[in-house]
Amino acid sequence: MGDGTGLERLLRRERLLTATFLVVLCLLAWSYVLTGAGIGPSFGVTALSPSKGGAMGGMDMPAAGPAAWGLSDGLLAVAMWWTMMTAMMLGPAAPTILLYARVRRHAAANATQSASIAPCGAFTAGYLLVWLAFSLVAAGVQWALQLTGLISELLTSQSRWLSAALLAGTGLYQLSPLKDGCLTRCRSPAEFLSRHWRPGLSGAVRLGMLHGAFCVGCCWLLMALLFVGGVMNLVWIAALTLFVAAEKLLPGGRWIARGAGVAMLGWAAVTVLA
Repeated sequence: MGDGTGLERLLRRERLLTATFLVVLCLLAWSYVLTGAGIGPSFGVTALSPSKGGAMGGMDMPAAGPAAWGLSDGLLAVAMWWTMMTAMMLGPAAPTILLYARVRRHAAANATQSASIAPCGAFTAGYLLVWLAFSLVAAGVQWALQLTGLISELLTSQSRWLSAALLAGTGLYQLSPLKDGCLTRCRSPAEFLSRHWRPGLSGAVRLGMLHGAFCVGCCWLLMALLFVGGVMNLVWIAALTLFVAAEKLLPGGRWIARGAGVAMLGWAAVTVLA
């Protein structure tokens, strides 16, 4: 009985350690973002009115961007995006990670199942690996937009057409069945874990990657809106973070997502016509 009590305490402490780890990791990521992520923060919201820079005669004329990136520039961009995605997405993913810890605690109480339950770190690592892949793509898009001068040095859109396209595309996606399907899985951690559970370390990593894939499927175009409001605009980053948390965690999250989609379509029209 003493061994059982000790195991239970250890598992309960492990869940607490998991929660503490998530909080510390999220705080570290936000600290890096708040210090500028190697680029420099922008606290204003003027970027929400795109195409002010480079407009002549009512037409957007993007300024020339950098000709090329070095290896250090590319690595810095990937690190910036990955850290930002960790800061923005780890909070909404925490309920699923903590539920995994709870399932692990109950399963590990049975000695016959303990070997098949991998640590929560493997699940979290799989989740973050998917966002690393997204960050590689985002850094490449950033490079292309800077090369064409469509975004400024602070990574803010300088073209109303780019901003309108991103807003309209995101608005339509918010209303699409694919968005709704991914959001449903993000909002139902118990169903997700029961449906896709795999044993062992590789199963935990796979499960985390699958959850990350649904999360990317739910939010990838929302993250593209960072180019509209400013990738380093802290007000805009915070607003998107709160919105993602609301649509994933609040009871009416699906209606919040759809309402935002309609609003984004209206915003796209205003951006073109204003």
